[in-house]
Formats: sequence, C-alpha cells, structure tokens
Amino acid sequence: MRKTLAKTCLALMGTAPLLAGAADVDMRVIVSGEIAPGVYGRVDFGTAPPPPVLYAKPIVIAPPPGPPARPIYVHVPPGHAKNWKKHCQRYHACGQPVYFVKSAEYEPGYKAKGKKDK
Repeated sequence: MRKTLAKTCLALMGTAPLLAGAADVDMRVIVSGEIAPGVYGRVDFGTAPPPPVLYAKPIVIAPPPGPPARPIYVHVPPGHAKNWKKHCQRYHACGQPVYFVKSAEYEPGYKAKGKKDK
C-alpha cells in the first residue's frame, strides 16, 4: 500500500508542471437534462434547442471592437446574474453576449440544501 501511494505521489509530482499550465482551462458542461443548481459555468447544448434563459436579450459587458460575437450560455448563481459586471471575468465572458440559463435556483421559494430559514 505504501509503495503504491509513493508511486502515485511521484507520478503526480512529475505532472505538476503540466497541471500548472492547465490552471486557466475553460470547463464546459454539455446539457443532457435539467440544469443542476450549484453547478456553474458555460453551457453547451449541442443541437438541442436552447435552454430557458433569465433575460430575453443577451447581456454584454465591454463588447470587443469588430463584428458581434456569438452569444454564449452560462449557468451562474442568481447573484452573479444580477451583478454580471462584477462576475463576468470569473467566467471569461466579459466581452461576449451572454444568456443566463434558468434553473430551480431562480424560482421563488427555492432553498438550497443545507440552508436554514432565518
């Protein structure tokens, strides 16, 4: 057991430089069902119809010069959608038109698991 653990640690140490370069990886979620509360990021829905969105028009913070970019879909906590200018950088989406994908978190009366009423 200790030898296996030691080998695993050495193997991980050898990949540390590779992992350090991968720290700024853009992770995408491919939707095959309902958007899950608590799972956030860019949403790719492939050839399926677009999921329900929070606002009818995409939100754009600091549009880049040139032709308009294609809109992207993101699933973010409700507070991030309300104050997108503050949070767009976290999702690498400040210069792009963004649609916010709806989930149960946006419904009135929704309570996250583990949160108690005050």
